[in-house]
Amino acid sequence: MRHRHGYRKLGRTSSHRKALLKNMSIALIKSGKIETTVPKAKELRSYFEKLITKARVGDANSHKAIFAALQDKECTKKLIEEIAPEYKERNGGYTRITRTRIRRGDASEMAFIELV
Repeated sequence: MRHRHGYRKLGRTSSHRKALLKNMSIALIKSGKIETTVPKAKELRSYFEKLITKARVGDANSHKAIFAALQDKECTKKLIEEIAPEYKERNGGYTRITRTRIRRGDASEMAFIELV
């Protein structure tokens, strides 16, 4: 049973799951909106909102922490200098998940995840 279990495994090993969330975060920073399955979007929301909360501080330590998570200089810079300042007055809820369709190949529920 998974009562009160903390995260979704998404059918992957821990290293694969970490890489997936990192790559999806980079794509979300670059484009502002991506389409993925609903469980992936829900897991990404938790991961990404923690990154934005760290980035709102804007100091050197937050810069290092975000770069450690993303491993992408351009996206780290964009997150800290452009995206995070927009959410200074907002207490969470930086992303929106909108369900879109059912994928034809495997009948997975798809959703857009975008920055609010």
